[in-house]
Amino acid sequence: MSDAAGLYVHIPFCLTRCGYCDFNTYAGLDHLSNRYVEALHREAELWATEWQDATFVSLFLGGGTPTTLQHEALIDLLNHLRSTFRFEPDAEITSEANPDTVDEPYLARIRTGGVARLSMGVQSFDPMVLEALERIHSPESARKAFAAARRAGFEDVNLDLIFGANGESIDSWKRTLEQAIALAPEHLSCYALTIEPATPLGRKVAAGLTPPPDPDLQADMYDVACELLSEASFEHYEVSNWARPGHRCRHNLGYWEGRPYLGLGAGAHSYRDGRRWWNVRPPQQYLAMVTAGGRPVGGEETLTDGERKTERLLLGLRTAAGIPADWVQEGRVDGFVAHGLAERRDGRLILTDRGFLLANEILLAFDTDFRGPRDPLGQPSALRQGRPGSWKSV
Repeated sequence: MSDAAGLYVHIPFCLTRCGYCDFNTYAGLDHLSNRYVEALHREAELWATEWQDATFVSLFLGGGTPTTLQHEALIDLLNHLRSTFRFEPDAEITSEANPDTVDEPYLARIRTGGVARLSMGVQSFDPMVLEALERIHSPESARKAFAAARRAGFEDVNLDLIFGANGESIDSWKRTLEQAIALAPEHLSCYALTIEPATPLGRKVAAGLTPPPDPDLQADMYDVACELLSEASFEHYEVSNWARPGHRCRHNLGYWEGRPYLGLGAGAHSYRDGRRWWNVRPPQQYLAMVTAGGRPVGGEETLTDGERKTERLLLGLRTAAGIPADWVQEGRVDGFVAHGLAERRDGRLILTDRGFLLANEILLAFDTDFRGPRDPLGQPSALRQGRPGSWKSV
């Protein structure tokens, strides 16, 4: 019986690099794109034999901005991957997109070429917030890109939103949510802005030039998202993700359910059978290693049984499915249930919306063996796919 797996492909090119971003992305390297796609073809071939017993149920083109590639290159890449690995006939194929890199003809071509799900980085419908985030698109260009996606035949569209930028108010965030809901996407991802020290924004915060996000305000914004999206009939199926029924992101569910995944491209991460490895980050180094005929692996780790247990606890607690109640020692749960942070349901322990906000503290209470850094809302830094920065699921 073959393993159900996910395939992640990292495209590191962007039009510009936003001030808050510390993903493995680069502006001004588009001249490498043709060589980079050729290297992705070659890297896939280098892994083909080892993953021949896997059946891929999802393929995710992330970045960076995959839609900076010419549509011919993107479609050729998809065709090569589908001829190299075994995919389920109905495998979910997603591409991230920046509103300023797509129009209806481009989207129609990649839709025909096999991309069935689009994840669009909108972040906000407030021009002031977009400026604070150093995003180059406007609210109107985001709306136009969404409309173009619909005309191109996309019936499964996610919008990425970020809350807590400098100057953003509860009212501004509420208006962004309302405008997003009005577009009627199938999926919404809402993330609290986090400050990464090595970014331009992180340096501004460290120098006192920009205030850091207010965690209490971000908690209130999260509550607003939970309320409005519930009223709009979105299912809150993971800490930062909401979907219409039948439109949960199959690829990201694979991460949260602990399924194996193979990452291709600069900085991409892979996981199988308790082993995690990651590729070198600089695109030029990645190209050199693949061109020389070697796998571009930059490091690896094998998880202990305790680490694997902790990750299963943490990832399970991030989802609406929760974890089996017997995974946690009797008596450690009662206080969280009494305070409305967790529920027992059909033999499972499930965090409430309020509990999601305190996932760190709850995990520490359940698993005293856990040590190490963690992102807000409970995501361990070791589990970031293909990116060194905050978890970004789509």
